[in-house]
This record gives sequence, C-alpha cells and structure tokens, in this order.
Amino acid sequence: MKYTTEIRINRPLNKVIELFDNPSNLDKWMYGLKSFEPISGVPGQQGAKSLLRFELGSRKMEMIETITVRNLPKEFTGTYEASGVFNIVKNSFIPVNEGTTRYISESEFRFQGIMWLIAPFMKGTFKKQSLKYQEDFKKFAESTI
Repeated sequence: MKYTTEIRINRPLNKVIELFDNPSNLDKWMYGLKSFEPISGVPGQQGAKSLLRFELGSRKMEMIETITVRNLPKEFTGTYEASGVFNIVKNSFIPVNEGTTRYISESEFRFQGIMWLIAPFMKGTFKKQSLKYQEDFKKFAESTI
C-alpha cells in the first residue's frame, strides 16, 4: 500500500527544518508517543536506530525506526518496523515562499501475518493517521516562536 499526503506550513523552511530535525520535539506533535529511546547511532542521523513506544487509547505499540536517508530539506526517509508492519516514510520540505513550506510525506506499507489480511480495508485509516501527524506538526511549528 502506497500513498502521499501533503500540507502547507505557515513558517519559513529553515524554521520548519529546525523543529522537524530535533528528536526532542517528537512528543510535542506525535500523538501517542510515550518514549523515544536511541538504540544505535546518533538520533536523527542516517543509520540511527531508535525504539518508539506509543499508547493510542488502550492500544500499546512499539516500533523500531531506522533513518535511511538524511538530506534535509529535500529528503528525510526512515523505516518503521512493528509487529506485522514494515513502513517506509519519505519526508520532503519545499519552500513555497519566504514564509510558507510545503511538507510532503510519501508512505509505503508492507504487511505480514494477520495484518496482511486486514490492511486492504484500513488504507483510509493509515492515510488519515499520517495526515494527522502532519497537521499536528503544522500546529506545533506555527505556534513555536
């Protein structure tokens, strides 16, 4: 399953990148994130691996993030592995004008086990969640001085 989401942020590109590129900001916009624990490498840098723990309602989830490409603002790509799910996310940031940035996120999911059976019925849910994270990042970025 593949899809792309996009949003415009009313902040200059350099400020958007500064906020996005700081792992300590993740919990300020990534709903449900309870912890971010580096496993190896320098967090946010290419090759780094981290454990992310989420609580989404009564559901708890852990995933391993691996940064595969770090060439901001053009590309920040990572893989996210959880039980039955492998996700690749490519984030790109493009200046629209001096005070506005286009944030594009391309997602690809691969499923195993029971997730392989139910995922085709959940594409809208996955896309909606991706867009929610972008919207939450937009709110965070636009409210930060």
